[in-house]
Amino acid sequence: MRATVVIWSALALATLASPGLPACRAEAQAPGRLALDKGDRIILIGNTLAERMQYFGHWETLLHSRFPELELVVRNLGWSADELTLRPRSKDFDDHGHTLADEKPDVVIAAFGFNESFGGPEGLDGFRSDLEAFIDETTTTPYDGEAPPTLVLLSPIAHEDLGKRTLPDGSENNENLALYAEAMAEVARSKGVQFVDLFHPTKEGYEADDEPWTFNGVHLTDEGNRKLAPILDESLFGPRPGPGSIAADMDALHEAVQDKNKQFFYDYRAINGFYIYGGRKEPFGVVNFPAEFAKLRKMIEVRDRRIWEVARGNEVPEEVDDSGTGEFARIESNVEGPISITSPAETLRSFVLPEGYEINLFASEQEFPDLKNPCQMAFDPEGRLFVTTMASYPMYLPGTPVDDKILILEDTDGDGKADQQTTFARGLQVPTGIELGDGGAYVAQQPNLAFIKDTDGDDVADEYSYKLHGFDTADSHHSLSAFTWGPGGALYFQEGTFHHTQIETPYGPERVKDAAVFRYEPLTEKVDIFISYPFANPWGHYFDRWGQNFVADASGGANYYGTAFSGSVDYGRKHRPMEQFLAMQWRPTSGCELVASGNFPDDAQGNYLLNNVIGFHGVLQYRMREEGSGFAADPVEPLLRSTDTNFRPVDLEFGPDGALYLVDWFNPLIGHMQHSIRDPNRDVNHGRIWRIRYTGKPLVEPAKIAGEPVPALLDLLKSYEDRTRYRTRIELRTRDVDEVMSALDAWVADLNRDDPEYWRQMLEALWVHQQFDVVDPEFLETVLRCPEPKARAAATRVLGYWRDRVEDPIGMLQIQVNDEHPRVRLEAVRALSFFEGEDAIRAQEVALESLLHPQDYYLEYTLNETNATLGDRILAIDAE
Repeated sequence: MRATVVIWSALALATLASPGLPACRAEAQAPGRLALDKGDRIILIGNTLAERMQYFGHWETLLHSRFPELELVVRNLGWSADELTLRPRSKDFDDHGHTLADEKPDVVIAAFGFNESFGGPEGLDGFRSDLEAFIDETTTTPYDGEAPPTLVLLSPIAHEDLGKRTLPDGSENNENLALYAEAMAEVARSKGVQFVDLFHPTKEGYEADDEPWTFNGVHLTDEGNRKLAPILDESLFGPRPGPGSIAADMDALHEAVQDKNKQFFYDYRAINGFYIYGGRKEPFGVVNFPAEFAKLRKMIEVRDRRIWEVARGNEVPEEVDDSGTGEFARIESNVEGPISITSPAETLRSFVLPEGYEINLFASEQEFPDLKNPCQMAFDPEGRLFVTTMASYPMYLPGTPVDDKILILEDTDGDGKADQQTTFARGLQVPTGIELGDGGAYVAQQPNLAFIKDTDGDDVADEYSYKLHGFDTADSHHSLSAFTWGPGGALYFQEGTFHHTQIETPYGPERVKDAAVFRYEPLTEKVDIFISYPFANPWGHYFDRWGQNFVADASGGANYYGTAFSGSVDYGRKHRPMEQFLAMQWRPTSGCELVASGNFPDDAQGNYLLNNVIGFHGVLQYRMREEGSGFAADPVEPLLRSTDTNFRPVDLEFGPDGALYLVDWFNPLIGHMQHSIRDPNRDVNHGRIWRIRYTGKPLVEPAKIAGEPVPALLDLLKSYEDRTRYRTRIELRTRDVDEVMSALDAWVADLNRDDPEYWRQMLEALWVHQQFDVVDPEFLETVLRCPEPKARAAATRVLGYWRDRVEDPIGMLQIQVNDEHPRVRLEAVRALSFFEGEDAIRAQEVALESLLHPQDYYLEYTLNETNATLGDRILAIDAE
């Protein structure tokens, strides 16, 4: 199965046809039926329900099969988490040609109400008013210059109870969804527009079906969309025509629909929008993109015609003919002089390392031709290296199929060089981030977060799905990156400025603009904006052995202590500028790591490593020191420097053997401002992985992780190497929760209290609870009151995330606010920023108690940020 099923599933639809009479114009005109004319343009708008319909294409396939002679045009403008009055887009998005005025709809099908429903009964009156205004505007505006469109409203689907202990059962959501669906029906009746109730049919369908329709309770899977398609089809047009009345080969029709949808997706959700239509379209975007998108839109029209032919049962050529869709603009390079592509041997000779270190080539495009523009990497519990490649960088070229890959590189003979490649996944587009976990790989696929999995053990992925939607695509350099697991089991990833992101979740929408660090819990499907800050382009994130984290911002070369500015801020506000914990030497940076390897020398342990890709090409090094509630760092001799300007180290990670591995994106040209995105000198054919070791100490014996019994895995949490514990947690998460918790109790009971590492090991046990979402207030209390302040600080962060499931969390945080150690107080003040409603008043009072104790920069900064957030929430309460 090809990787393109990430977006474009190919399940057959023949089983969808149900007995009935052929649809006709008279039937469509019956009360409650949607009337269509030949050539009508049907435009879908709304939230993730609408957006996901384009990825599966089931309803549209039924539509064309029912009306093969009408030559209908369908465009899906759905967008994750959209609401009636809140649809943020990046700068000048409307100039790209996909407003309703551009699309000229004859029919608008609108899916709203889900995200608004989180306003509860109190928000119902406002929703009614907004819906009435939306209906009035849509049904009176002649978008095509002649007549207003017909409007159809779709209710939200019901929330499905998946029976998982870590997911909400949907009962509370369904109470609100029922209210909002009924409000939509009432307003639609009063305004005389068609309304389709999807709430009650899906609720009944869930209860009658043994197989789930959704993957998280609120978003339909491919199969769920297949089941919804006939419900929507018959609600709009009446009973389905009988199988004998359908001329189309339904599989072929579905394939044609999905090919058209894929090309339209490349247009509507184009990567690098800020250079196509936004603030950086001058000088390069105005040259090549008008021609590219003129061609792409003609390609889409070609596929419309193909759909009509297949719907009528006619034969079509196997390959789509795009020969008449136009040519591209010729792009000249603005680089003067020749471009030199250096060989791995030449680059190797350019490296300079401190005494005692050596570097070798682990893999390159010479041995592995698929290793093109490698971007991000991750080692799995078996010790194999997964790396994303980006031959389609910087973006889709119309008519050129994207086929970026995830490669598995293995060193099977232990000589420090890869000798085996497996293509784990393919058909991807600019996969800027990857992390392994939960039996698969989480991968950036703008505007989505994909989950890719091998289910049959051949190391080739055969299951592709989207987990999260709504990440902006304004700049491929600023897209989802720096994937890392926190020790408590949340996945963190980042995006840069220009982006306006909104993510729809079972708990409500999450929104942020102009850069953020995201926090995602796959077990619970919770998404938080971990840090909302005016970064330029954060491209590095690392957690130390005590759970403190550090964030590197690439463009400006800034580096920040993460705890201090990761408190809550509400949408529309960013954390104010914060000092760095080290003085910037070079920029731009890409990837950071702390030294925790038995192979590296003792005086390097704990050092902060930072890649740099322009000006200085290599790995910078800083000696970390604790300073009050936070950290500071001083520069020491760089770990690696190179005179080869093609060398672009963009990711780094310690491997199972204790050596440091570097991803070399290798490119003579980088940056979107300096050169055209289509500059012919951008390289897409080379890439290397380098490996640094210290010769004065032996390599680390790789830990046996994959397949090991749970007690052995728990013992690995005592390991010195950060990355050994990191990969052990990944393996643990694949095991049965009851087995792990039972073994954990025995492991904790057997820990040696005299061991200097005892409280760090107890903290690891607390993180195992958090990894599996098993809340244990007594164990949490034990670590909160322990003698080790670093463990108390980390446990305070856990308390913040368990605040809705422990008794009197603010009272518990009050103790932490008055702790003798400044870092514990810092974590407590941060945690208090998350309280809302009436709790915000008490939380603010407790946070201010921190002023009774000595202050430092980070304590003052975080208190000011927490106070600002809580103050705004209290003012909102007063205003009500």
